[in-house]
Amino acid sequence: MERAVILKRWVTETLAEALGRAFRRDPVLPRTGGPAGNAQLTAWTGLLLLVLFLIESATVLDLGRFLNWHVVVGVLLVPLTLVKTISTGWRIWGYYTKRAPYRRAGPPPMLLRLLGPLVVLSTLAALGSGLALIALGPSSSRTGFLTLVGYHVDSVGVHKAAVALWAAAISLHTLGRLIPALRIVTTRWLGGPRIPGGVPRVTLLVGTLLVAAVAAAFVFGFAHPWMAGGLHQYRR
Repeated sequence: MERAVILKRWVTETLAEALGRAFRRDPVLPRTGGPAGNAQLTAWTGLLLLVLFLIESATVLDLGRFLNWHVVVGVLLVPLTLVKTISTGWRIWGYYTKRAPYRRAGPPPMLLRLLGPLVVLSTLAALGSGLALIALGPSSSRTGFLTLVGYHVDSVGVHKAAVALWAAAISLHTLGRLIPALRIVTTRWLGGPRIPGGVPRVTLLVGTLLVAAVAAAFVFGFAHPWMAGGLHQYRR
């Protein structure tokens, strides 16, 4: 009975924040913005990632035509994912090490806290296994390295499994965080207080996008075997 009450409270808290009925008030500190600045960086990065995730998902509908975009967008996701993971981790670190501003800001609802590690691990697994396919090439990627219950597991299968897990985790995460993220990025436009540290945050995001673009151009050169006939093996 007690577990049911606790679970109901967790669900109620998560829905309240996901729907914008309740939200955390992040303290604003000089120079960096503190928890409020961190929340802005995380929200902007998350929204950029969402756009790229949607594009990446759309390319899966026809890899025969959009494999090049699938590779490029996949690489673009990596640096932004690392930035978001670090910014989120910084907030979690501040809270659990009892830094006063982050303790006042409070943690996210428990269900989102439990979902967080799965989102991070599945995202890194999906992106990492995708980069591994490029490094291995079509032939090696189709070579089984493990037999599990009579099924030969290869690198392509690992990538597919990681993507499926990531899609489920990121969908739940998006449902829980989209409205709060939109509220955070529009607060200033709606007359909210100015949060210090805006220039460094914008510089970091622009720099990350530039690094991502350079990385995408570099990695794309190694994906040529997939473009030149390797897709047939990928789709078998």
